[in-house]
Parts: sequence; C-alpha cells; structure tokens
Amino acid sequence: MNRDNPSWYKIEKKRAQLALLPAIVFVVLVWLSFVVDYAGLFEWNLSRLGILPGVADGLIGVIFSPFIHASFSHLLSNTLPLLIMIWFLFYFYSKIAFGTFVCLWLSSGFFTWLIGRGAYHVGASGLVFALLFFLFFSGIFRKYIPLVAVSLIVAFIYGSTIWSISPIAELVDASISWEGHLSGAISGLIFALVFRKEGPQKPEVVWEEEAEEAEEAKAADGAGGDDGLDP
Repeated sequence: MNRDNPSWYKIEKKRAQLALLPAIVFVVLVWLSFVVDYAGLFEWNLSRLGILPGVADGLIGVIFSPFIHASFSHLLSNTLPLLIMIWFLFYFYSKIAFGTFVCLWLSSGFFTWLIGRGAYHVGASGLVFALLFFLFFSGIFRKYIPLVAVSLIVAFIYGSTIWSISPIAELVDASISWEGHLSGAISGLIFALVFRKEGPQKPEVVWEEEAEEAEEAKAADGAGGDDGLDP
C-alpha cells in the first residue's frame, strides 16, 4: 500500500496497537506473579519454579522461570526491555512472531538448564537476551533497511548489557545468571538463522529498464497472439 495514502497510517497505527497487546499481557502476568510471591499467598517460595540445572524436576522452570523475579529491582530492570522487544517482535515480524516467541522462551530456558550452575535460575533476563539477539541478527541477515534500523536501535539501547553474557558477570554480582543471559543470546542467534527466510524480506529490486523490457515483451506476446487463426 502507498504510504502517501492516509489509510496506510491508520492501518499501521492499528498494527502497532495490536502488536503491543502481547507485550502488555506478558508483562502484566510477570508483575502479577511477583505480587503473588511477595504477598506470600502460597506457603512456599515461587523460586522453586525456577530452572534448576541438571535436575529433571528443574525443567519445570523452562516454562515458569520468566515469571519469577528475586527482587523488585530485578523485575523493574526487565519490564521495559520486555515491553519494547516483544512489541518490536510482534510488529516487525508479525507472521512469525508467536512461534518465534515460544521458541525463544523454551530454548533459552532449556540451554540454561544444560549449562547453568547448581542453583535456581529465575527471571525473564534470558528471554530478554533471546529477543535482543533475535531482533539484532534478524535485521542483519535480511539486509532490509527498516529491519536493520530496528537492529541498530536495539543494539544502541541495550548493547551495553552484552558483557553480562560472560562469566565476568558472576564476579561482579554472584546473583547474575550469566548462563541464562548467554543461553538467551545463543537462542536468539539460532532462531534468527532458522527463520531468516520467513517473515518480512528485502523487496526484490526491479530496475526501470528491466520493467520496460518486460512490458514490451508482454505487449509483443499479446500482439503475436492476435495474428493467429482459430482452428
């Protein structure tokens, strides 16, 4: 659709609003989980639903860990990145967004279960890094200017956090799950590769001369067909 058409802006505004809904719903669920845990509505700590690496029962955390946060500051630090990057995912990659989101969620948790330290790993940070790396590398792989711009925006805003995917983070703060961050980064890169041929793609460039030649050939074929006689 032509961007000069006023209806284009209305459609894009509607798309942006719809893409924001999954982000809001997910973040609201994360906050509700924190409130429930903080209020002590259950007799046991929800951190037990985190990822416990190397233990079969710890696999339950692959599903539930993004909803559990150890502190208010931990929750707050993940809230805005989740909102922005889930929104970006569902807006710019709408056709593959849901499947991609589920893959990033589960794979980042599973990799954490494989490589993590023997402690409960909780929080949505792994998912945040999965989204970050997916959005960054998807734009680069597609070589499509609007998506590359998204990659650069994401890198500009959150690039300073990349250091926390290395074991150095544990030396700075032992409570940081660098394994979860690294697992998310690996997941994002993997699925950026897996889905690089799906979703939005760089439009094919048709040069003006080629277009004219194609039109002339089409016209010639049409004219030639009129010269024949029906059997």
